[in-house]
Amino acid sequence: MSEWGNLIPRSYKTEMPMAVRGEGIYIYDESGRAYIDGCSGALLSSVGHGNREIVAAMARQLETLEFAHPSRWMNAAALEAAKEAASIAPADLRSVWFVSGGSEAIESAVKMVRQYFVERDGLSSSKSVCIARWASYHGSTLGAMGLGGSMARRRMFSPLFLEGPKIEPHYCYRCPFGLEHPSCDLRCAHALEQAIRRIGPQYVAAFLAEPVVGSTVGALNPPEGYWPLVREICSRYDVLLIADEIMTGVGRTGKPFCVDHWKVVPDIICSAKALSGGYAPVGAMFVRDGIVEVLRSGSGAFMHGHTYNANPVTGAAVAATLRYMKAAKVFENAAVMGERLEKALAPLADLPLVGEVRGMGLMRGIELVEDKATKRPFAPEKKAAAVVTGECMKRGLVVYPGSGQIDGVAGDQFMVAPPLIVTQTEVDEIVGRLEEGLRAAEKRLRS
Repeated sequence: MSEWGNLIPRSYKTEMPMAVRGEGIYIYDESGRAYIDGCSGALLSSVGHGNREIVAAMARQLETLEFAHPSRWMNAAALEAAKEAASIAPADLRSVWFVSGGSEAIESAVKMVRQYFVERDGLSSSKSVCIARWASYHGSTLGAMGLGGSMARRRMFSPLFLEGPKIEPHYCYRCPFGLEHPSCDLRCAHALEQAIRRIGPQYVAAFLAEPVVGSTVGALNPPEGYWPLVREICSRYDVLLIADEIMTGVGRTGKPFCVDHWKVVPDIICSAKALSGGYAPVGAMFVRDGIVEVLRSGSGAFMHGHTYNANPVTGAAVAATLRYMKAAKVFENAAVMGERLEKALAPLADLPLVGEVRGMGLMRGIELVEDKATKRPFAPEKKAAAVVTGECMKRGLVVYPGSGQIDGVAGDQFMVAPPLIVTQTEVDEIVGRLEEGLRAAEKRLRS
């Protein structure tokens, strides 16, 4: 038997320390060594580890009612969670559908979109196509993979899923159109209108995108004006706008949802991860009133469901997490510390292997290059992002690596996204360890 015992790990070829305890922004291994959780796990442990208020709320719910099948029962914990979640959503996205993770939230949104148009226009409705973007990730279920454009995750399984049309992402550092902002006139956003017209507006039901691209391009923030223009295009062609805020939502960029920065109101927001602070598996879909009303006054039911839909223990975790965030002013802290992190990271752009530092709030990304002048990436076999990650781990800092953002083949980047409770002193410590890790990685990659 291997060191993994009976567990199938993410990778049999990767050595990983044993995590035994978490407290605040730290995770401790079995030897007692502390690591700064510099990426909040996978951008979900936003209120840190070991939060007693959330643990206590979940324990109370477990002692009261651990499960009630959603096809037969309603439960108070789910109702309270929906109320708390809706309270941070923009405008009239007041209806919430809870599932167990981000992939389920995305698939729920696509099914909601289709049912909405069928109920609105009849079974003959041809609106079913969902447009997404290349270099995107929306989940690992087959439906979500057909939407996403993360090639490393897709190649092996592509025969299994239904492919969806995709447009180029906003990627100003490596503009796919060879243009520069703002003289580009947001060509990347206008590409959506071109795709809608080519396919035919009568067939296009939705456009799905991350406000800030997460794991596939490393905190790639949009140019100014992108999201307002996308919203206008969707409205013009009767296409629903789905914002994938699974990474960016619930305070990560300094506001409840990232779209709030541009006062854009999507038709559906998909959330997960930080919604429960990492204390329970959760996903959620926030839906505008007008869409829900079509279903309510029509068939009266969303033709979709999972066993752990609106689970009471998860509901308790969500409600407790959001109450804690409000009381502790976590969103406000994220905004202030996000500015601090931005300023602290800025000097790292001068390092030879750093091509770009980008992102918003406490979601920051660094793209690695072999040549700054030409933006030439490291050869994929050098695994530059993995080298940086390893050097940071040696210094007690966990970051979130990624690769393949250039044509789905080359490119290395990583994200720094600490818990939203991080302090100024901790931000400075994170950047100090990161700089040491980058300099050590530079020596290894150049040798």
